[in-house]
Amino acid sequence: MGDDGATFDAAGRVSPALRFYFLFRLGLAAGLALLFFSGQGPSVLGHSDRQLFAATVVVYLFLVTGAGLALSLHLGSEERQVQAMAAVDIAAFALLMQASGGAASGLGLLNALTIAVSSLAMGGRQALFYAALATLAALGVEAWADLTGAPRATAYTHAGLLGTAYFAIALLAHQLSRRLDETERLASARGVDLASLQQVSEHVIRQMQTGVLVLDGEARIRLVNAAARALLGLPELAPGQALATACPPLGALLTDRPAGAEGGVTGFRSGPGGRSLRVRATRLGEAPASGTLLLLDDEAALAEQAQRMKLASLGQLTASIAHEIRNPLGAIGHAVQLLDESPAFDEAERQLAGIIRNNVQRVNEVIENVLQLSRRDRARPEPIQLAPWVRRLAEELRRAHHLALEQVTVRVAPEDATAVTDPRQTGQVLAILLENAVTHHAGGHEGLRISVDGGEAADGTLFLDVADNGPGIPEEARARIFEPFFSTRHHGTGLGLYIARELSEACGVRLEHVPAAGDGCRFRLSFPDPRLLA
Repeated sequence: MGDDGATFDAAGRVSPALRFYFLFRLGLAAGLALLFFSGQGPSVLGHSDRQLFAATVVVYLFLVTGAGLALSLHLGSEERQVQAMAAVDIAAFALLMQASGGAASGLGLLNALTIAVSSLAMGGRQALFYAALATLAALGVEAWADLTGAPRATAYTHAGLLGTAYFAIALLAHQLSRRLDETERLASARGVDLASLQQVSEHVIRQMQTGVLVLDGEARIRLVNAAARALLGLPELAPGQALATACPPLGALLTDRPAGAEGGVTGFRSGPGGRSLRVRATRLGEAPASGTLLLLDDEAALAEQAQRMKLASLGQLTASIAHEIRNPLGAIGHAVQLLDESPAFDEAERQLAGIIRNNVQRVNEVIENVLQLSRRDRARPEPIQLAPWVRRLAEELRRAHHLALEQVTVRVAPEDATAVTDPRQTGQVLAILLENAVTHHAGGHEGLRISVDGGEAADGTLFLDVADNGPGIPEEARARIFEPFFSTRHHGTGLGLYIARELSEACGVRLEHVPAAGDGCRFRLSFPDPRLLA
């Protein structure tokens, strides 16, 4: 329904209100015809003029049937259809009332029904107009009887009361229609909100790393997300399946679970070799037929997350301790330096002071490394050309250790290869690898050879290989070289490669040890695909 001229919808559907109005009229017309022609109706029907009553009933039934045909053919707007129906009803009932003895016959109440139903079908519009039209019709019937001298007592009082009832019903129908419209609008708005919330909930559930299974009262799957399929190892799991059939171990676990039991079940496996899962079941209602919500978590992932939180807390504590140690350590180093400058020290005492000084320097190096981890900034990736960037770092290494040009070689192809990374943090990683190559080389710097080779890998990503000709890493130690405080040197801190790994991961760069074909050691930096950082 709508304004004047509103038509049927694009699919040609008739509104429920109009369909109800038509069925109401059809039932009323058929009922009046059946009661009158069967002779089983009240004697008041056609009491004054049976021929007029019979003709009116037949014509009215014919017009109602024609209105139904017009509805099915979508002729005109809905509002025009209702106006025509209401006008026909008021006229027909006025003639039936005339044929049955006027307003005193009680047939005037049929117009009250027409006013109510047509007002609801029209959304409350023109209700007072129909009431006025029906009132004039009732008064007109009595006036006609008065003018024609019909052998019956005129009942203007009944007609007036009918008119009052018509207007009262019109006002009530108008208010009711407004309430219904407001309720419909509210329900429509709530429906849109609920649909939006449902879409958001489904999107969130699909993106969750926790597996989600929603079961109905018969333990059939109503909702399942991708994480649940992956954790259970059942990619074919779908809504509508019975849990006992789709995943028998989980179905048996749910069946054996005591009613009202709280908490989760750990160590559950959907099959041999499956992941160890934690399963939590929650009833979605108090009724026996209520559904169940199952949440599945990978216990290995939970343990890893807990470990990361512990390591983060431990890192903060370690940084705080390291910061507190720096002050007394600096005082010890300063005191040793003053003692070493004293003329009263002999050679043996100076050797002991040198041992203290060296160990103070070593402890200070460990503290600096720990504080460097705690102060690590967020990575700021930017495009950098690898060739000039690596050559600059190599030149800094040559100057710091007085190395010849041929001892540190750089080869990057193509020359304009550009990676996207944080140059400061990734530069620290490369500097650590170069320093390690110098530090671990035995026999002085004369025979040292370091090569930095870069290029494009088979998968299209860029890489840098840092290789040296040192003693290499023993095979039994390779699995632990990135652990904190693990070192193959007696005087090493064991934090260099650990810091390099942490910095590279923060930049999205993969750092790994690559077994060398001969002697020496080789590490590879693999840069992320720039498209993944866009």
